Amino acid sequence: MGGQLVRYEIRVEGHLSETLAKAFPELGHVVMSGQTVLFGPVVDEAHLYGLLARCRSLGLRVLEMRQLPE
Repeated sequence: MGGQLVRYEIRVEGHLSETLAKAFPELGHVVMSGQTVLFGPVVDEAHLYGLLARCRSLGLRVLEMRQLPE
């Protein structure tokens, strides 16, 4: 990822409450059809793994994660 911000989308199962969404202040979110989509810039691989670890620690089930086109 070489120091350039890359945008990612992380889909989690269920509707995130505003309280849970605040655990991801660097990401936007939208709720749709039984899922919450978190999206935004990811600084590097460590940041990405940190986001996934945060999902896991909050008991969120990640359904899909993908890099968004530029």
